[in-house]
Amino acid sequence: MNKTKRRGKETEKLVLLALFTAFVAILSYFGGFIKIGGLASISLTLIPVVLGAALCGPFAGAWLGAVSGAVFFLTADAAFWFGLSIPGTIITVMIKGILAGLLAGVVYRVLEKANRYLAVMVSAVVCPIVNTGIFLLGCLIFFMDAVNAGAASEGMSAGGYLIVFFVGLNFVFELLVNVIVSPAIVRLINLRKK
Repeated sequence: MNKTKRRGKETEKLVLLALFTAFVAILSYFGGFIKIGGLASISLTLIPVVLGAALCGPFAGAWLGAVSGAVFFLTADAAFWFGLSIPGTIITVMIKGILAGLLAGVVYRVLEKANRYLAVMVSAVVCPIVNTGIFLLGCLIFFMDAVNAGAASEGMSAGGYLIVFFVGLNFVFELLVNVIVSPAIVRLINLRKK
């Protein structure tokens, strides 16, 4: 590939990453205002994280996950978590965002040569699973006192309480939206390139 084409591709990736960064920031900030039954905030933030990871690479996915985490700290939902543990909140939010984006990008890179559509579909599944899995791990490490107190007040087990009140429909929504929307957008972007 000649220098001009390589520079053009690098510029295109940089522009896409800038756009995805803006989308992540907006969706991270305003996503917390959309509630499911008053319990959980739903988020569309993982869509541009998956898109950036697929189209710009794993490190772009990690960057977008980090931006998502950093913007979360400016939201009203962050106050609740900071009230439980400031270091636990920072560690959990940043690690889950960064690893969700990074691993979505790695999965895409591994599978893209076989089938790009399959690669983005699997990445769209991996991203919310990693995001939610690390969130649950963070809850177990940093927020168990709050989980146990909440579970006792509801007459539930700690595990049931985590699933119902901390994860709930949020995970299902994120997974379904990512699996439907992310591959469609990647396909449209790839069609435009042809």
